[in-house]
Amino acid sequence: MADHAHDAGDLIVEVAYATPSVQALIMLKMPLGATVQQAIEASGFLERFPDIDLAVNSVGIFGKICGLDQALKPADRVEIYRPLLHDPKDARRQRAVKN
Repeated sequence: MADHAHDAGDLIVEVAYATPSVQALIMLKMPLGATVQQAIEASGFLERFPDIDLAVNSVGIFGKICGLDQALKPADRVEIYRPLLHDPKDARRQRAVKN
């Protein structure tokens, strides 16, 4: 993508969310200084996926958990994570007991 394709005051980011049946990814143009929360709100995912609750769901950039107030950098991919149904430590313990 050429630099002249967008204004110098904007950055291009992606927002991603997945359910067991749907994977959603959208590319957005955001102003410099925009935050993770602003990108999520601009993505329309809060309306499209009513199960997303930013008070409950963790968010991150490229797999690293971050806060909603994290400032975005060009080409960041904001990810909205679903709450785990099972604690991974409990799941490992349960598998170990079976063996």
